[in-house]
Amino acid sequence: MTEGNFVDYVKIYVSSGKGGKGSTHLHREKFIEKGGPDGGDGGRGGHVILRGNKNLWTLFHLKFTKHVKAGHGGDGGSSRSTGHDGEDKIIEVPLGTVVRDQETNEILFEITENNEEKIIAKGGKGGLGNWHFRSATNQTPRYAQPGMPVEEKDIILELKVLADVGLVGFPNAGKSTLLSVLTSAKPKIADYPFTTLKPNLGIVSYRDFQSFVMADIPGIIEGAAEGKGLGHYFLRHIERNSTLLFLIPADATDIKKEYDILLDELRRYNPEMLHKDRLIVISKSDMLDDELKAEMKQELDKAFKGTPYLFISSVAQQGLQELKDKLWQMLNV
Repeated sequence: MTEGNFVDYVKIYVSSGKGGKGSTHLHREKFIEKGGPDGGDGGRGGHVILRGNKNLWTLFHLKFTKHVKAGHGGDGGSSRSTGHDGEDKIIEVPLGTVVRDQETNEILFEITENNEEKIIAKGGKGGLGNWHFRSATNQTPRYAQPGMPVEEKDIILELKVLADVGLVGFPNAGKSTLLSVLTSAKPKIADYPFTTLKPNLGIVSYRDFQSFVMADIPGIIEGAAEGKGLGHYFLRHIERNSTLLFLIPADATDIKKEYDILLDELRRYNPEMLHKDRLIVISKSDMLDDELKAEMKQELDKAFKGTPYLFISSVAQQGLQELKDKLWQMLNV
Protein backbone atom coordinates (compact mmCIF):
# COMPACT_ATOMS: atom_id res chain seq x y z
CA MET A 1 0.00 0.00 0.00
CA THR A 2 1.51 3.32 -1.02
CA GLU A 3 1.54 6.17 1.46
CA GLY A 4 -0.84 8.26 -0.65
CA ASN A 5 -3.45 5.51 -0.52
CA PHE A 6 -3.49 5.38 3.27
CA VAL A 7 -6.42 7.50 4.45
CA ASP A 8 -7.30 7.39 8.14
CA TYR A 9 -9.63 10.40 8.50
CA VAL A 10 -12.77 11.30 6.53
CA LYS A 11 -15.86 13.47 7.07
CA ILE A 12 -19.22 12.31 5.70
CA TYR A 13 -22.78 13.65 5.79
CA VAL A 14 -25.26 10.78 6.30
CA SER A 15 -29.02 10.87 5.95
CA SER A 16 -31.50 8.05 6.54
CA GLY A 17 -34.68 7.66 4.52
CA LYS A 18 -37.99 9.09 5.72
CA GLY A 19 -40.88 6.78 6.52
CA GLY A 20 -43.70 6.40 4.02
CA LYS A 21 -47.07 7.87 4.93
CA GLY A 22 -50.08 5.74 5.81
CA SER A 23 -52.96 5.46 3.35
CA THR A 24 -56.46 6.95 3.93
CA HIS A 25 -58.05 4.62 1.39
CA LEU A 26 -61.65 3.40 1.85
CA HIS A 27 -62.62 0.00 0.51
CA ARG A 28 -64.49 0.19 -2.79
CA GLU A 29 -65.65 -2.55 -5.18
CA LYS A 30 -68.68 -3.50 -7.24
CA PHE A 31 -71.86 -3.44 -5.15
CA ILE A 32 -69.92 -2.03 -2.14
CA GLU A 33 -70.06 1.75 -2.39
CA LYS A 34 -69.20 2.57 1.19
CA GLY A 35 -66.74 0.01 2.46
CA GLY A 36 -64.67 0.51 5.57
CA PRO A 37 -61.13 1.86 5.84
CA ASP A 38 -58.41 -0.35 4.35
CA GLY A 39 -55.47 2.03 4.08
CA GLY A 40 -52.10 0.30 4.59
CA ASP A 41 -49.06 1.44 6.55
CA GLY A 42 -46.12 3.33 5.11
CA GLY A 43 -42.80 1.54 4.72
CA ARG A 44 -39.75 2.15 6.91
CA GLY A 45 -37.10 4.55 5.66
CA GLY A 46 -33.69 3.08 4.87
CA HIS A 47 -30.94 3.01 7.51
CA VAL A 48 -27.36 4.13 7.02
CA ILE A 49 -25.27 1.27 8.43
CA LEU A 50 -21.54 0.95 9.12
CA ARG A 51 -20.12 -2.54 8.70
CA GLY A 52 -16.67 -3.82 9.68
CA ASN A 53 -14.62 -5.43 6.91
CA LYS A 54 -11.41 -7.24 7.88
CA ASN A 55 -10.11 -6.99 4.29
CA LEU A 56 -9.92 -3.18 4.41
CA TRP A 57 -6.85 -1.46 5.85
CA THR A 58 -7.67 2.16 5.08
CA LEU A 59 -10.54 4.61 4.53
CA PHE A 60 -9.23 5.41 1.04
CA HIS A 61 -12.40 4.08 -0.64
CA LEU A 62 -14.37 6.79 1.21
CA LYS A 63 -11.96 9.63 0.45
CA PHE A 64 -14.26 11.21 -2.15
CA THR A 65 -17.58 10.19 -0.55
CA LYS A 66 -19.15 13.33 0.92
CA HIS A 67 -22.84 12.34 1.15
CA VAL A 68 -24.53 9.01 1.89
CA LYS A 69 -28.34 8.96 1.70
CA ALA A 70 -30.61 5.96 2.26
CA GLY A 71 -33.86 5.41 0.34
CA HIS A 72 -37.26 6.69 1.46
CA GLY A 73 -40.04 4.32 2.53
CA GLY A 74 -42.99 3.83 0.19
CA ASP A 75 -46.51 5.08 1.02
CA GLY A 76 -49.20 2.66 2.15
CA GLY A 77 -51.80 1.45 -0.37
CA SER A 78 -55.30 0.06 -0.55
CA SER A 79 -56.35 -3.35 0.76
CA ARG A 80 -54.08 -2.77 3.78
CA SER A 81 -50.96 -3.12 1.63
CA THR A 82 -47.79 -1.82 3.28
CA GLY A 83 -45.40 0.46 1.42
CA HIS A 84 -41.94 -0.85 0.55
CA ASP A 85 -39.05 -0.26 2.94
CA GLY A 86 -36.43 2.25 1.83
CA GLU A 87 -33.07 0.90 0.61
CA ASP A 88 -30.44 0.67 3.37
CA LYS A 89 -27.02 2.17 2.62
CA ILE A 90 -24.06 0.19 3.98
CA ILE A 91 -20.68 1.86 4.49
CA GLU A 92 -17.88 -0.70 4.84
CA VAL A 93 -15.00 0.36 7.08
CA PRO A 94 -11.78 -1.28 8.29
CA LEU A 95 -11.63 -2.75 11.77
CA GLY A 96 -10.49 -0.15 14.28
CA THR A 97 -12.67 2.66 12.88
CA VAL A 98 -13.91 5.19 15.44
CA VAL A 99 -17.08 7.14 14.60
CA ARG A 100 -17.44 10.68 15.98
CA ASP A 101 -20.20 13.28 15.84
CA GLN A 102 -18.65 16.17 13.88
CA GLU A 103 -20.55 18.81 15.83
CA THR A 104 -19.81 17.62 19.38
CA ASN A 105 -16.68 15.52 18.67
CA GLU A 106 -18.29 12.83 20.86
CA ILE A 107 -17.34 9.21 20.10
CA LEU A 108 -20.53 7.43 19.01
CA PHE A 109 -19.10 3.92 18.69
CA GLU A 110 -16.20 1.87 17.35
CA ILE A 111 -16.12 -0.95 14.81
CA THR A 112 -13.68 -3.64 15.92
CA GLU A 113 -15.07 -6.95 14.57
CA ASN A 114 -15.55 -8.34 11.09
CA ASN A 115 -19.15 -7.99 9.80
CA GLU A 116 -20.10 -6.00 12.93
CA GLU A 117 -22.93 -3.63 11.97
CA LYS A 118 -24.02 -0.40 13.65
CA ILE A 119 -26.80 1.94 12.53
CA ILE A 120 -25.48 5.48 12.30
CA ALA A 121 -28.70 7.06 10.94
CA LYS A 122 -31.97 5.26 11.62
CA GLY A 123 -34.65 5.22 8.95
CA GLY A 124 -37.95 6.97 9.77
CA LYS A 125 -40.81 4.73 10.88
CA GLY A 126 -43.67 4.38 8.40
CA GLY A 127 -47.01 6.01 9.30
CA LEU A 128 -50.07 3.90 10.19
CA GLY A 129 -52.89 3.65 7.66
CA ASN A 130 -56.48 4.65 8.48
CA TRP A 131 -57.38 0.99 9.06
CA HIS A 132 -55.75 1.29 12.52
CA PHE A 133 -57.98 4.21 13.54
CA ARG A 134 -61.41 2.68 12.95
CA SER A 135 -63.66 2.47 16.02
CA ALA A 136 -67.28 2.01 16.95
CA THR A 137 -67.81 5.77 16.92
CA ASN A 138 -65.65 6.50 13.86
CA GLN A 139 -66.10 3.73 11.34
CA THR A 140 -64.64 5.58 8.35
CA PRO A 141 -61.61 7.56 9.55
CA ARG A 142 -60.24 9.72 6.73
CA TYR A 143 -56.85 10.34 8.25
CA ALA A 144 -53.59 8.40 8.62
CA GLN A 145 -50.15 9.03 10.10
CA PRO A 146 -47.36 10.68 8.14
CA GLY A 147 -44.01 8.88 8.09
CA MET A 148 -41.28 9.86 10.53
CA PRO A 149 -38.67 12.29 9.15
CA VAL A 150 -35.08 11.53 8.13
CA GLU A 151 -32.19 11.45 10.60
CA GLU A 152 -29.20 13.50 9.49
CA LYS A 153 -25.67 13.60 10.87
CA ASP A 154 -22.26 14.91 10.00
CA ILE A 155 -19.82 12.24 11.13
CA ILE A 156 -16.07 11.77 11.28
CA LEU A 157 -14.55 8.37 10.59
CA GLU A 158 -11.16 7.97 12.23
CA LEU A 159 -9.03 4.87 11.81
CA LYS A 160 -6.89 3.52 14.62
CA VAL A 161 -4.63 0.92 13.05
CA LEU A 162 -5.15 -2.61 14.38
CA ALA A 163 -1.76 -4.29 14.60
CA ASP A 164 -0.10 -6.74 16.96
CA VAL A 165 3.14 -4.77 17.27
CA GLY A 166 3.55 -1.00 17.01
CA LEU A 167 6.97 0.52 16.32
CA VAL A 168 7.61 3.54 18.52
CA GLY A 169 10.60 5.83 18.16
CA PHE A 170 11.95 9.22 17.17
CA PRO A 171 12.19 10.14 13.48
CA ASN A 172 15.08 8.33 11.76
CA ALA A 173 15.33 5.61 14.43
CA GLY A 174 15.19 2.98 11.66
CA LYS A 175 11.55 1.90 12.01
CA SER A 176 10.79 1.89 8.28
CA THR A 177 14.00 0.01 7.54
CA LEU A 178 13.15 -2.66 10.13
CA LEU A 179 9.63 -3.03 8.73
CA SER A 180 10.96 -3.40 5.18
CA VAL A 181 13.39 -6.12 6.31
CA LEU A 182 10.94 -8.12 8.45
CA THR A 183 7.96 -7.87 6.07
CA SER A 184 7.18 -7.38 2.41
CA ALA A 185 6.00 -3.82 3.09
CA LYS A 186 7.69 -1.09 1.05
CA PRO A 187 7.73 2.02 3.27
CA LYS A 188 9.42 5.21 2.12
CA ILE A 189 12.94 5.35 3.56
CA ALA A 190 15.20 8.43 3.60
CA ASP A 191 17.59 10.20 5.94
CA TYR A 192 15.42 13.11 7.07
CA PRO A 193 12.72 13.55 9.74
CA PHE A 194 9.11 12.56 9.04
CA THR A 195 9.85 10.38 6.03
CA THR A 196 6.89 8.34 7.26
CA LEU A 197 3.78 10.53 7.34
CA LYS A 198 1.20 7.72 7.51
CA PRO A 199 1.30 4.36 9.32
CA ASN A 200 2.69 1.47 7.28
CA LEU A 201 1.52 -2.07 7.93
CA GLY A 202 3.42 -5.26 7.26
CA ILE A 203 2.87 -8.95 7.96
CA VAL A 204 5.83 -10.65 9.67
CA SER A 205 6.15 -14.31 8.63
CA TYR A 206 7.03 -16.65 11.47
CA ARG A 207 7.70 -20.36 11.87
CA ASP A 208 5.16 -22.97 10.69
CA PHE A 209 3.36 -20.50 8.38
CA GLN A 210 2.29 -18.32 11.31
CA SER A 211 2.40 -14.53 11.19
CA PHE A 212 1.68 -11.29 13.04
CA VAL A 213 1.03 -7.70 11.95
CA MET A 214 3.53 -4.90 12.59
CA ALA A 215 2.81 -1.18 12.18
CA ASP A 216 5.41 1.52 11.57
CA ILE A 217 3.97 4.64 13.21
CA PRO A 218 5.31 8.08 12.20
CA GLY A 219 8.15 9.20 14.49
CA ILE A 220 7.37 10.82 17.82
CA ILE A 221 8.90 14.17 18.74
CA GLU A 222 9.00 15.75 22.18
CA GLY A 223 5.68 17.52 22.78
CA ALA A 224 3.68 15.22 20.48
CA ALA A 225 1.04 14.66 23.18
CA GLU A 226 0.25 18.39 22.98
CA GLY A 227 -0.07 18.17 19.21
CA LYS A 228 3.45 19.23 18.17
CA GLY A 229 4.77 17.81 14.93
CA LEU A 230 2.18 15.30 13.73
CA GLY A 231 0.85 15.12 17.31
CA HIS A 232 -2.39 13.24 17.86
CA TYR A 233 -2.48 12.42 14.17
CA PHE A 234 -0.31 9.34 14.75
CA LEU A 235 -0.44 8.75 18.52
CA ARG A 236 -3.96 7.34 18.22
CA HIS A 237 -2.63 4.49 16.05
CA ILE A 238 -0.42 3.24 18.89
CA GLU A 239 -3.47 2.76 21.15
CA ARG A 240 -4.58 -0.35 19.25
CA ASN A 241 -1.27 -2.24 19.31
CA SER A 242 -1.02 -4.99 21.91
CA THR A 243 2.78 -4.82 22.11
CA LEU A 244 4.95 -1.70 21.75
CA LEU A 245 8.42 -2.03 20.29
CA PHE A 246 10.59 0.96 21.24
CA LEU A 247 13.31 1.47 18.63
CA ILE A 248 16.34 3.51 19.72
CA PRO A 249 19.50 3.75 17.58
CA ALA A 250 22.80 2.63 19.12
CA ASP A 251 24.38 6.00 18.22
CA ALA A 252 21.83 7.96 20.29
CA THR A 253 23.41 10.46 22.70
CA ASP A 254 21.51 9.03 25.69
CA ILE A 255 19.49 5.84 25.10
CA LYS A 256 17.77 5.91 28.50
CA LYS A 257 16.76 9.56 28.06
CA GLU A 258 15.27 8.88 24.61
CA TYR A 259 13.27 5.96 26.04
CA ASP A 260 12.01 8.11 28.93
CA ILE A 261 10.85 10.87 26.54
CA LEU A 262 8.99 8.37 24.34
CA LEU A 263 7.38 6.78 27.38
CA ASP A 264 6.37 10.18 28.78
CA GLU A 265 4.72 11.23 25.50
CA LEU A 266 2.64 8.04 25.52
CA ARG A 267 1.73 8.54 29.19
CA ARG A 268 0.59 12.14 28.61
CA TYR A 269 -1.50 11.14 25.59
CA ASN A 270 -3.13 8.12 27.27
CA PRO A 271 -1.84 6.65 30.57
CA GLU A 272 -3.40 3.27 29.74
CA MET A 273 -0.78 2.75 27.04
CA LEU A 274 1.83 2.19 29.75
CA HIS A 275 0.05 -1.09 30.63
CA LYS A 276 0.93 -2.61 27.25
CA ASP A 277 3.81 -5.05 26.85
CA ARG A 278 7.03 -3.27 25.91
CA LEU A 279 10.21 -4.37 24.20
CA ILE A 280 13.21 -2.08 23.70
CA VAL A 281 15.32 -2.63 20.60
CA ILE A 282 18.70 -0.98 20.11
CA SER A 283 18.98 -0.59 16.32
CA LYS A 284 22.06 0.03 14.13
CA SER A 285 24.06 -2.16 16.53
CA ASP A 286 26.36 -3.36 13.72
CA MET A 287 28.45 -0.26 14.50
CA LEU A 288 29.19 -1.64 18.00
CA ASP A 289 32.06 -4.02 18.71
CA ASP A 290 31.71 -6.77 21.35
CA GLU A 291 33.52 -4.77 24.03
CA LEU A 292 31.31 -1.67 23.58
CA LYS A 293 28.18 -3.82 23.48
CA ALA A 294 29.16 -5.49 26.78
CA GLU A 295 29.67 -2.08 28.41
CA MET A 296 26.29 -0.87 27.13
CA LYS A 297 24.57 -4.01 28.45
CA GLN A 298 25.82 -3.29 31.97
CA GLU A 299 24.42 0.25 31.80
CA LEU A 300 21.14 -0.79 30.18
CA ASP A 301 20.48 -3.56 32.72
CA LYS A 302 20.44 -0.87 35.42
CA ALA A 303 18.62 1.73 33.32
CA PHE A 304 15.72 -0.41 32.05
CA LYS A 305 15.10 -2.30 35.33
CA GLY A 306 13.67 -5.53 33.98
CA THR A 307 12.17 -4.23 30.72
CA PRO A 308 13.49 -6.63 28.03
CA TYR A 309 15.82 -5.24 25.36
CA LEU A 310 17.66 -6.58 22.30
CA PHE A 311 20.44 -5.44 19.99
CA ILE A 312 19.68 -5.67 16.26
CA SER A 313 20.85 -4.38 12.91
CA SER A 314 18.32 -4.26 10.08
CA VAL A 315 20.96 -3.54 7.44
CA ALA A 316 23.38 -6.25 8.60
CA GLN A 317 20.49 -8.66 9.35
CA GLN A 318 21.70 -9.19 12.94
CA GLY A 319 19.40 -10.32 15.77
CA LEU A 320 16.25 -10.35 13.60
CA GLN A 321 15.28 -13.98 14.26
CA GLU A 322 15.80 -13.44 17.99
CA LEU A 323 13.57 -10.35 17.72
CA LYS A 324 10.80 -12.30 15.97
CA ASP A 325 11.03 -15.09 18.56
CA LYS A 326 10.75 -12.58 21.41
CA LEU A 327 7.78 -10.76 19.85
CA TRP A 328 5.97 -14.02 19.13
CA GLN A 329 6.53 -15.11 22.73
CA MET A 330 5.15 -11.77 24.04
CA LEU A 331 2.10 -11.94 21.75
CA ASN A 332 1.23 -15.49 22.75
CA VAL A 333 1.77 -15.52 26.50
